[in-house]
Amino acid sequence: MKKYLITIIIIISSAACAQSTDEKVLFVSFWNLENLFDTADDPQKNDEEFLPEGVKQWTSDRLERKFYNLARVIRSMNNGNGPDILGICEVENKSLLDSLVSKHLFDKNYLTESPESPDLRSIQTGIIYDSKKLKLLDVYTDTVQLGSNIHTRLILGVKFLLKPYDTIYVFVNHWPSRRGGESESEPRRIKAAETLRNRIEKIFALNKKAKIIAMGDFNDEPTNISILDYLRAKPIICDSMEMINKITYREDNSDLFNLAYKSFSEGEGSFKYQDNWNMLDQIIVSKEIIIGSRVRYQCNSFQVYKPEFIITKSGRFQGAPFPTYGGNRYLGGYSDHFPVTAKFIIEE
Repeated sequence: MKKYLITIIIIISSAACAQSTDEKVLFVSFWNLENLFDTADDPQKNDEEFLPEGVKQWTSDRLERKFYNLARVIRSMNNGNGPDILGICEVENKSLLDSLVSKHLFDKNYLTESPESPDLRSIQTGIIYDSKKLKLLDVYTDTVQLGSNIHTRLILGVKFLLKPYDTIYVFVNHWPSRRGGESESEPRRIKAAETLRNRIEKIFALNKKAKIIAMGDFNDEPTNISILDYLRAKPIICDSMEMINKITYREDNSDLFNLAYKSFSEGEGSFKYQDNWNMLDQIIVSKEIIIGSRVRYQCNSFQVYKPEFIITKSGRFQGAPFPTYGGNRYLGGYSDHFPVTAKFIIEE
């Protein structure tokens, strides 16, 4: 059962939703790729499941099919132009992202980052970005300290120059799973939230108006305490009506806002577990991206991206993402998560 907490919903007036014909768009997406592994054995990692002789019978042909499927979805985003920034999780190493880009997205200006993870399963966070629009300035790798001999994915942070004039920070997350039960595993996600919040606080200490986008598979929903209380990301709803005498942004002290909340509140989700939709994949932004100039959120542009061809068409899981595997049974699909996307206006 979803846990709803009492909170203030901020309303954006129609003036904030307007888009000038002279404005450009930064298209941002996040996608859990569902176990993008290579076929080589890494003796330092627990990757035996995804080997040709492993239980998944992960072969070069299946990897190439996976590359093709992922590229098909990526290309279809942003009206066929592909995203400008794509955060990802569940990739074994950076070489796989480089292969995806060089073989199947070679006509794009994409570059990649995916620092090696301490996770023993060797599943990492990563980012693909348009080098024509963005210049990489810095990389942050924050380890979530869960205790001795307990390892989870790095929180990947990158600092970009949004050419030619602005700076933007992007954080890619894959928080600890709900394995063992939601409440039992919750302290691990709280620790991840604290780790991300600490990094964001350091940035705000230097610039309170910093432009920050945090995205990821948080393995919690927008109203869970890891998101609300520890990361302190407030729900936000864009509304096209004029809202007289409502709370304005300048009267609100919050500095992070969760763009996924509206879709979540309407019953949408990015991942289906049994018969329940969960909004595990989210995009969260700093206040400056909501009310500031030059780079700002395009009202109501957040969406769970589900083109018809990545949806399961029949059977028990009809309507869910069409995955690569169902248990150990190879299905040849895309991922067990839908991507999420959002648009940001770049004012010239």
